[in-house]
Amino acid sequence: MNNGKTSSDGRSILVIGGGIAGLTAAIEAAEAGCTVILIEKSAFLGGRTIGFNLYFPKLCPPACGFEINFRRIRNNPRITVLTQAELEELSGTAGNYRATIRLSPRFVTEACTLCGACAEACPAERPDEFNFGLSKTKVAYLPHKMAFPAEYVIDRSACKKICTACVEACRYGAIDLGQKVERKKFQVASVVLATGWAPYDATRITNLGFGRFPNVITNVVLERMAAVNGPTAGRILRPSDRKEPESVAFVQCAGSRDENHLPYCSSVCCSASLKHSTYIHSLYPEAQVTIFYIDTRTPGFLQNFYTKVAANEHLKMIKGKVGRVEEDLETHDLLVTAEEVLTGRKLTQKFSMVVLATGIVPQTDGLPLNVARDQFGFVTNGTPGIFAAGCAKRPEEVSATVRDATGAALKALQCAVRSAHHG
Repeated sequence: MNNGKTSSDGRSILVIGGGIAGLTAAIEAAEAGCTVILIEKSAFLGGRTIGFNLYFPKLCPPACGFEINFRRIRNNPRITVLTQAELEELSGTAGNYRATIRLSPRFVTEACTLCGACAEACPAERPDEFNFGLSKTKVAYLPHKMAFPAEYVIDRSACKKICTACVEACRYGAIDLGQKVERKKFQVASVVLATGWAPYDATRITNLGFGRFPNVITNVVLERMAAVNGPTAGRILRPSDRKEPESVAFVQCAGSRDENHLPYCSSVCCSASLKHSTYIHSLYPEAQVTIFYIDTRTPGFLQNFYTKVAANEHLKMIKGKVGRVEEDLETHDLLVTAEEVLTGRKLTQKFSMVVLATGIVPQTDGLPLNVARDQFGFVTNGTPGIFAAGCAKRPEEVSATVRDATGAALKALQCAVRSAHHG
């Protein structure tokens, strides 16, 4: 893997974001012969997708695909990987952009052997953002078991004052608490924006109870619960009492297709909730699952997935928008009220848990001002030499994101080739 030397030939590609879109774009461009600088603001590559339990529709784990991609990166000297890195400034024009990258200190060097002694010695804890705060890690921590780069990191903002326990515990001298912010400059021909997405903030949907009722969770939280490396070791449990749920309601379009929140459809939520129902039934075959939906949107080959999952006798589909969720104060069960469109009846049903299918919000804040975005924050491809990929461009599922990122890599590569010929 490249050691991060500055490229000055104007033929490199800068890829911003190390999720599935950024990884794909970087690997495809590098394997086609181009030098690539891949930057990621977190301490590891993989983005949100690496935290998934399974992909739909095949219901296979993402670990194998990421393992292959990480190997492709390690074996390709054309790729420079910079984590905890953010674009600070971008100037110039297509074929001749100048990028300044800000690197936050990791406080752990490449001498790290993953022995874990620093974490064992560390006296302080922090919320684990990989598990959406449902668990904690030590301040000296490995982001997750498949983390790439495979190095610990120290969250200095959560350290106890004047603590050097990690330094004293490390036999390999891999802890450097004196690291400072660095800046690197690169000259690049083109830029791929693969900054990814975040789930919509469900606390803003006040009628659905998230943040007030412990047994109302979101789809991304359920995904981590179902994962064996998640906060509940693969068991889906009610947060209030850690009991197995007897009944679960999924509320589709939680904040989506709503003028007060996200006016657009996030495209993946229906398939994701169907997938999540299979998680529940694989653990608790007799559990009653109800999906409240406006429309089921499972286009193309995903329709077969819908047909297969919906055939489960313990899954009920109700066409109707949920108006409110209330809590039984004694049992912490949840009362879901919705209007059933097909009958015109107003229904109120009790469930052990409620899962909100929150939508996709693009993470495009902080991008250069000359990058065009629509009213929702999605990047529109209109700036010469700058190409968006994946959920920075539109809400997409994983396979579509991979295809889109491959296309973005081709466009960026064409720009790099043209700049080399004209240089």
